[in-house]
Amino acid sequence: MKKQLLILLSFCSAGTLLAQNIQNNPTSNHGNKFEALGTILPTPNEYRTASGAPGPKYWQQRCDYDITCSLDEDKQWLTGSETITYSNNSPNELTYLWLQLDENEHSSRNNANYQDGSSMQRLVSDAMLERAARAHEPNDYGDSITKITDALGKPLRHTINKTMMRVELPTVLKPGQKFVFKIDWNYHISDRMKTGGRGGYEYFPEDGNYIFTMTQWYPRLCVYSDFQGWQNNQFTSRGEFALTFGNFKVSMNVPADHIIGATGECQNYQTVLSPTQFGRWQKAQTTKEPLEIVTLAEAKASEAKKNKARKTWVFKADNVRDFAWGSARKFVMDAMPAYVEGKKVMCMSYYGKEAYPLYRRFSTKAVAHTIKTYSHFTIPFPYPVAQSVEAANGMEYPMICFNYGRCEKDGTYSEATKYGMLGVVIHEVGHNFFPMIINSDERQWTWMDEGLNSFVEYLTEERWDNKFPVRGKGPGWAIVDYMKLPKDQLEPIMTNSENIVNFGPNAYSKPATALNILRETVMGRELFDYAFKEYARRWAFKHPTPADLFRTMNDASAENLDWFWRGWFYGIDPVDLSLDSVKHLVADFDHAPAKIDSTVMKNIDKPFPTGKFPTDISKERNRMDTSIVFTADADTSLHDFYWKYTRGQIPYDTTKYALHVTQYDEPMDEATKQQVQSKQYYELQFSNKGGLVMPIIIEWTYTDGTKEVERIPAQVWRKNENHLTKVFVKDKEVKSIRLDPNRETADIDETNNSWPVVQTESKFEVFKSKQLGPRAIPQANNPMQLTGKDKKAF
Repeated sequence: MKKQLLILLSFCSAGTLLAQNIQNNPTSNHGNKFEALGTILPTPNEYRTASGAPGPKYWQQRCDYDITCSLDEDKQWLTGSETITYSNNSPNELTYLWLQLDENEHSSRNNANYQDGSSMQRLVSDAMLERAARAHEPNDYGDSITKITDALGKPLRHTINKTMMRVELPTVLKPGQKFVFKIDWNYHISDRMKTGGRGGYEYFPEDGNYIFTMTQWYPRLCVYSDFQGWQNNQFTSRGEFALTFGNFKVSMNVPADHIIGATGECQNYQTVLSPTQFGRWQKAQTTKEPLEIVTLAEAKASEAKKNKARKTWVFKADNVRDFAWGSARKFVMDAMPAYVEGKKVMCMSYYGKEAYPLYRRFSTKAVAHTIKTYSHFTIPFPYPVAQSVEAANGMEYPMICFNYGRCEKDGTYSEATKYGMLGVVIHEVGHNFFPMIINSDERQWTWMDEGLNSFVEYLTEERWDNKFPVRGKGPGWAIVDYMKLPKDQLEPIMTNSENIVNFGPNAYSKPATALNILRETVMGRELFDYAFKEYARRWAFKHPTPADLFRTMNDASAENLDWFWRGWFYGIDPVDLSLDSVKHLVADFDHAPAKIDSTVMKNIDKPFPTGKFPTDISKERNRMDTSIVFTADADTSLHDFYWKYTRGQIPYDTTKYALHVTQYDEPMDEATKQQVQSKQYYELQFSNKGGLVMPIIIEWTYTDGTKEVERIPAQVWRKNENHLTKVFVKDKEVKSIRLDPNRETADIDETNNSWPVVQTESKFEVFKSKQLGPRAIPQANNPMQLTGKDKKAF
């Protein structure tokens, strides 16, 4: 009979188990968070499959527009007429159509009248006070519908309900049929700097000129879909848009010295531009640097003269869901081509003298970088044009967007303005993909366009410059402050757009961060990128829902991610994984109590200062990936003061952090007694204090100074969602343990992540470290302390 090997374990304990035992289901400590979403998601059908793909009988409507309009700059008035061809591709008979009258958001009579509470404390600016004072005053804003007829001129009955208009059809529109009708309309253009909103005008009193941003400007069809019928929820100015794909031909009559940027391709540049400008446009087709079509000198001359003649610009755009345009005599216009999988895309920018130093240098190159990077992560950009317009705001439309980023009077700009401008250009240009192509319902699910777009924006910013400052989305630690809020101040990501309290974090930051965690920490880049690309491919030029995204990500990766969608998108629990106790176990073959080695109880020599700026796991991996070429590194024309400063090319004081290299020992043969005795056994006890299950990331620091990072998938919690005990076998003695060392998981409490316990810096110490940290610029080298001439030199 073989003698059985008996190992007695003696324990060295630190910490205590958490007594709290919070459960979703009072009768069970498991079987909740890892259950399938099941009936939470809509039942698959022949239109939308269980795999997340469009079904064999998927359908969507189509709507084509032929629009003519005239802009009266002096009266700030727009008059238009449109012919609409609506195609009923559904299996249903229709007796009426719903159209959106978005300009009614400014009307004192026909606005949606969704009111919120208010307080004097929140009226913090002159503009807000003025807006509040005018809120209940009668005005002449909103759409004036002067005529609606069929193709033969016969009047159609219609009813306006706030921001929606129902047009009654003279006969039933059967499946497969088309209906053509015409609408004449006009409206008073609002001063968006005073009344708010996404479109309108901005007036420049110093030179008496305007920038017009014409958005949501024409009556347009609502979406009629398989999953909800008509999407005719009122436009409250919060939840954005659900729109139908179609072709557009638009003619815009404006002052002759105005320059127009619009959705689609201009059909008559040779008529509306001067011969010299048209020659530049032709040259720009092959240039490798942005070329000014309309120069700064020409724009300034137009500002001074104010031509009273008129010109008509004609644009066409195919297979788009909307059309927007900007018009001003202030605009400089530049262009250069970019190539996506061999296809030329003209990248263009429009901006006034107020933004010239920033936009001339960065805008068009940022447009090109964005469409190429988004194409890498989704689908190839399908349109022939992508444009950025500086208009002191941030809003997106097919092939055109309106952004911010103006300089000081002397032409200088701060680092915050530079990166704010780049961030908004990347974000708004990125919206060409979400939702302009992957055409989700913004009115219902803001996060499906803003959250997904913010996620790919983060990836795109990282590839522009690996030192691009993070602004509230991407790495897990960026969302911690929001996740820490009391639960009565939180709502699930899936909350309807109109009902969200913390709109920015909920619709933008949290979903973007969740997807980055899914990519970097849960799935890994290869699996995630393939599945995310498949979602974009499946739903390009279609109308996806959240279920289609969730199911596709599962289907294309062979990962059951229902626990992740349930926790991050349907729940409000935060991440707070706690390391409650550590027991050091050693083998004793002599049946005698092992001696406790006091060295394991020593304090960590240099505790991690939890208040300081952490490592960004995405930046580190991007830096190590030799296939990534950062745009701002490769293009020396983008090397301004701040690029040089962050790389130490301009002297500054900073703290240097060593790169920790993980060291692994060769596996050891456990067959002999001596080898078994050489192993170090550690029993760790964890608790899930926050409620949101996540992978456990453990950084082991050994007594010889080496480190190892071990990753345990979230499924380790599936049999007990609250508590976990797990034994780890190590070849070396452990000195300290830390959970989530790179702050990847958005853990809201780092004080319970370490053993031995690490003291957290006081608020004063954190403040002091930020003031004296690596980005503090000595006054002699601070561009904001230099003269305007010196600053421009950078």
